[in-house]
Amino acid sequence: MIFAKGIDRLKKIKKDRRNGVTSIHQTGSESVTMPESIDNHQGRKGHSPTGRERIKLDLLIHDLKVPLAVIEAGLLSLMNKREKYGPVTEKQERVFERALRNTKVLKTLVNDALELGKSEEGMVNYSKFALSALIEQALEELFDLTDTNASEEIKCCAKLATLREVLKNRGILLLVEEELWCEQICQDHAKVKQILRNLLNNALKYRKSLIELRIDRTNTSVVFSVKDDGEGIPVAFHKKIFKCYFQMDPDARSSCSVRGHGLGLAGVMVLVEDLGGKLFLDSDEGLGTRFLVKLPLISRT
Repeated sequence: MIFAKGIDRLKKIKKDRRNGVTSIHQTGSESVTMPESIDNHQGRKGHSPTGRERIKLDLLIHDLKVPLAVIEAGLLSLMNKREKYGPVTEKQERVFERALRNTKVLKTLVNDALELGKSEEGMVNYSKFALSALIEQALEELFDLTDTNASEEIKCCAKLATLREVLKNRGILLLVEEELWCEQICQDHAKVKQILRNLLNNALKYRKSLIELRIDRTNTSVVFSVKDDGEGIPVAFHKKIFKCYFQMDPDARSSCSVRGHGLGLAGVMVLVEDLGGKLFLDSDEGLGTRFLVKLPLISRT
């Protein structure tokens, strides 16, 4: 409960958002919507925690890392050092594996909350990195929480073709040119990875069978598109899914299977804006969902 309240406080910096959407029409019949932007500095005035509160909140979140590391190490020892701690039954192993997965989930949430805190303070760490390394790490972290075999297979992929095959077997299509895959870009690696991981995690939750991850670039920006073939999001709910902990009305859920996307999309929106980018949503009931993130490429001399 304390942790949830702490994260929620981070999002109050966006509380003055009017929660509207602006239609953006593209060529053909396709259209997408974009959550309304705000001026980061003006939008945070009066809503950002004071320096003292900020320190307390960061310490609270940071201090969760130590006990989580101890719990993870203990579980791994029980599972992997049976000659020392004794045999483990099949049922016990399943319980340990479930506890370990949830420990990793909580570690990811802690790291995400710390990254959001840095973003709120204007801390952006630009560096050069290969797009291939970024995508592979995001996928490894994603599957490490849900499919450890897939995570290990991804780590062993030395070529783009091999990675595509591993992902295809899990219902994910990776669409990127070989030249772009090997290219280096300059952005905040940790924040971009967090954005991708959250969007892919949502797509895994709501897909029927297929996810499409597309990567493109222009002269000034890199574009990530994450598309699923799920039930889609009715236009009436487009602006609401970017609120923290949003949940569909139970009566509405009976006519549409869309559920709340939780903190993930709220965090994605904050990070995209703080990196100077734009977030687009293309979805409607029964038509699947596509999130498109456009981030500026930073020039470094």
